[in-house]
Amino acid sequence: MKQDAFPPRADARPLTHKTHGISRQDDYDWLRAENWQEVMRDPSVLDEDIRTYLEAENAYQDALMAPTAELQEQLFAEMRGRIKEDDSSVPSPDGPYAYGLRFETGGQQPIFFRTPRDGGEETVLLHGDREAEGKPYFKLGGAGQSPDHALLAWAYDDKGSEFYSLQIRETATGKDMDYLIEDTGGGGVFSADSKFVFYIRLDANHRPSKLFRHEIGTDPARDVLVYEEQDAGFFMSVGKTQSGETIVIDIHDHETSEVWMIPADRPTSDPVLIAPRETGIEYSIDDNGPTLYILTNAGDAEDFRIVTAPKDNPGRENWMDLVEHKPGCLILSHCVYKSFMTRLEREDGLPRIVIRRLVDSIEHSIAFDEEAYSLGLGGGYEFDTATIRFSYSSMTTPSQTFDYNVETRERVLRKEQEVPSGHRAGDYVTRRLMAPAADGETVPISLLYRKATKLDGSAPLLLYGYGSYGISIPASFNTNSLSLVDRGFVYAIAHIRGGKDKGFRWYKDGRRETKKNTFTDFIAAADHLVAENFTAHDRIVAQGGSAGGMLMGAIANLAPEKFGGILAEVPFVDVLNTMLDDTLPLTPPEWPEWGNPITDKDAYEYIASYSPYDNVVAQDYPAILAVAGLTDPRVTYWEPAKWVAKLRALKTGDSLLMLKTNMEAGHGGASGRFDRLKEVALNQAFALMVTGKA
Repeated sequence: MKQDAFPPRADARPLTHKTHGISRQDDYDWLRAENWQEVMRDPSVLDEDIRTYLEAENAYQDALMAPTAELQEQLFAEMRGRIKEDDSSVPSPDGPYAYGLRFETGGQQPIFFRTPRDGGEETVLLHGDREAEGKPYFKLGGAGQSPDHALLAWAYDDKGSEFYSLQIRETATGKDMDYLIEDTGGGGVFSADSKFVFYIRLDANHRPSKLFRHEIGTDPARDVLVYEEQDAGFFMSVGKTQSGETIVIDIHDHETSEVWMIPADRPTSDPVLIAPRETGIEYSIDDNGPTLYILTNAGDAEDFRIVTAPKDNPGRENWMDLVEHKPGCLILSHCVYKSFMTRLEREDGLPRIVIRRLVDSIEHSIAFDEEAYSLGLGGGYEFDTATIRFSYSSMTTPSQTFDYNVETRERVLRKEQEVPSGHRAGDYVTRRLMAPAADGETVPISLLYRKATKLDGSAPLLLYGYGSYGISIPASFNTNSLSLVDRGFVYAIAHIRGGKDKGFRWYKDGRRETKKNTFTDFIAAADHLVAENFTAHDRIVAQGGSAGGMLMGAIANLAPEKFGGILAEVPFVDVLNTMLDDTLPLTPPEWPEWGNPITDKDAYEYIASYSPYDNVVAQDYPAILAVAGLTDPRVTYWEPAKWVAKLRALKTGDSLLMLKTNMEAGHGGASGRFDRLKEVALNQAFALMVTGKA
């Protein structure tokens, strides 16, 4: 495709790095701002040379996409038309009240409200649009009520850097305390007496390293440090069990966890360790009176088991099997109520909900019959209840919210996702295919297309993939995808290794020294879709974000001829340099996922062999649109910027190559629900343009 606008060229300023005796040259290291921590908090301090380059790329992208301006408006209008603008969640009961989220017509941000438990006049506790006024970026963090319902702990980020400011609000007056608690992870957890709130504070490198206890109404400078994590390789979060009896300090990386607990009714008590961290052992807890219910992979339980332990003596020597390990049946989560326990599990790629009575261990499950679908299990606020809430959708079926009585097994539909512009499920087909990989594995693919779409190889196809951290991509309803599908696209999700779609083994076979399976699985999915006549290689647009963006960079290098276009959103493409820089926010916690190239030469060489930035070569690449966020703490803006600069210098041919940097946002892009749709419309216009459908 011919490019008429003049593409910007970043200066090559060679810098040589040497690790394990191996030298490598980086021409674009200068795009990494030396003051990146400051830029996270104040984008205006970005170095002018860097800003000039990013703005030149933005102008170039604007020029190339200008012919699709009208199409983007059409796509935006369509996607907005599928959103019920005054939508509301089903309020969840909590004591005398029920709490919920809703939106106003035209509103970009959620409104947190409550009503009397059995219905009545609504009280707005937090109005997101009002809080966002005058701010180019605004995102709400956690918002949670105190046990006595008199207070609300809520947090916001107004830079996109994920440094959240925490506030305490009186629910009766709507007034916030006259102080801010800065640099938190977003949200807080109340003690049982509602007099204290626990929160995580981030350090200068954006690491959640300290847990503090704040006494309501006092100067945050007096807050008490409860726990400090010394190992930069671990994340930390704070929560509470379903019963509300225990405050939970969860410390983990991608393969190891450690949990400490504090009685919620004795908030000034010292934390109690459940079991010391042991490399490769994961566990999480819930409780019921004196008993802990622990989900763990300990004892060679690759797909996890559930054990019990006494709360006053919780060490691993006292763990007793409750739900035994079943290979191939991955237990994803569990939640304990007064008389029963729920668990969400996945077997053969499909989820189900299992309910277990505590008194006699009798179980039954909730499942559905479609070839591919998604289930979500909500915890709710209450412990002494017989009702759980779950959601169901498929690629053709809008989301449905059910209340389910575990005693009577009655299922009540409480809400069905409305599509104001209309949706006829019968016009669409959802399928699941299994693509053969070179090593004999089969890769699941979820498909959505219109019944009228010709499956003769002529249809364009968007192939989405992620494949990292054990995250599975659900085959759920996505109104945005319909704009492509209604224009003749096939929409496909490749459930590649690195996720847990086929159990924990599927994850292990796509990380560290087996990471390349993620990339070859995605290519195998593309090959199979072509072989089955769903599309042709030059009609496939690949899409992935963050670690899925690394996938995009890798397949661009490995098999550029098998894709007509690539959408790389906040792509993690400078893997080797990032994993060698232990000052970056996520680097030490990421070593279990990718390997540590600082200490391990084998890890260095393996990462170097696939890191997208390091493997750009002089070849003809498909059309590429890369998207970055200037204040992104997860995938720093300079990764896609460096990648595009190197691609522009080396690639042959005249295919489109564009970089768009959101100068006022971070990892998730625009914060408002409609502003985000404009970014989706740009992506879809790119997909339509490169496949000749624009």
